[in-house]
Amino acid sequence: MDQGQKNIIDLFCGCGGFSLGAHLAGFNTVLAVDIDPILSSAFAVNFPHSKLTHFDLAKTSGKEILEASGNQKIFGITGGPPCQGFSTMGRRDNNDPRNKLIGHFLEQVKDIEPSFFVMENVPGLISGMMREKLEKQMKTISEHYSVIGPTMVNASGLGAATKRQRVIVIGYNPREFKAFTEKDILALHSQELTSVRDAIGDLPPPLDCEEGDYGWTKYDGRRRMSEYARNAREIPSNGCGWDMAIEKLKQGHVSGLMNTVHSKEIMKRYASLYPGSTDSISKSYKLDWEGQCPTLRAGTGSDRGSFQAVRPIHPDQGRVITVREAARLQGFPDWFVFHPTKWHSFRMIGNSVSPHLAKKILKFIRGRNNNSLLDVA
Repeated sequence: MDQGQKNIIDLFCGCGGFSLGAHLAGFNTVLAVDIDPILSSAFAVNFPHSKLTHFDLAKTSGKEILEASGNQKIFGITGGPPCQGFSTMGRRDNNDPRNKLIGHFLEQVKDIEPSFFVMENVPGLISGMMREKLEKQMKTISEHYSVIGPTMVNASGLGAATKRQRVIVIGYNPREFKAFTEKDILALHSQELTSVRDAIGDLPPPLDCEEGDYGWTKYDGRRRMSEYARNAREIPSNGCGWDMAIEKLKQGHVSGLMNTVHSKEIMKRYASLYPGSTDSISKSYKLDWEGQCPTLRAGTGSDRGSFQAVRPIHPDQGRVITVREAARLQGFPDWFVFHPTKWHSFRMIGNSVSPHLAKKILKFIRGRNNNSLLDVA
């Protein structure tokens, strides 16, 4: 295998936050797997050279996954199994069938035997009975891998503009990597945080458009642009991206600016809120230009009531944030498109792994590999 092209499989891929971070860290996603064709529809658009499959991992063997990848050599497996059964925002149902998906993730690791794996989940995974279950499951692979974690990390310290705490578990083959510890992972966090202003201050206001439109809007050249924003506007150079989105970006247009219509009363109430406070009726948090965004929530799919998550309020406009603003806060670049509808787009972003978090961790792991190149991107 070409040492410059290390292949990974992305399980529970969603729209592709983990894969984006992996590509930016010098990996290549040869196969992405998700059961939800709507939430993963953006993956197919943004990663045209990666194969997307819709498998139920509870009913799929590692052999089938490898066959779907073309039986290529797999260097790593990444994944964020659905977390609603562990989330403190929900009912924390110990019997939620989705809790078993972590076990299915680890079964894939055992069957495929990659050089490393990274699993991401919510903080609720490491409390009470949930942690006991996790530790029991981790013992099934501990004889083959050096396991780091569960470790709490925060997307805010890893480059994103959101306070998104997550738990990660890393396993690596000790014969192929220089040893590292949880302390090394925590040391990746920076004290220099990206502010809401850095992330979205340059974006144009939303426009009224029909649902089903991607909401393309021209950048406002009069707005101040941070280094974070300049990086977000860069054209992808690693084979990623939808041709249409890249061409639009070259012409100075960005997607995701669909407006959310509020009544005049609500707009006035939102506008009067002090930044950093919460609206007493909608429970929406008003962003502070110099602060960071709280964790962006996903809402539920049609199979679970189609409930929309509460969206943050713009720092000085009487409205909730747009899809593109949410994407910037989470760490997605402007060439990355989501869904023609706002609801599915926000679900994709809320369910995603922050690309900044994924890139920082995966770049570190690649650098610890005994055969790693010195020119990791």
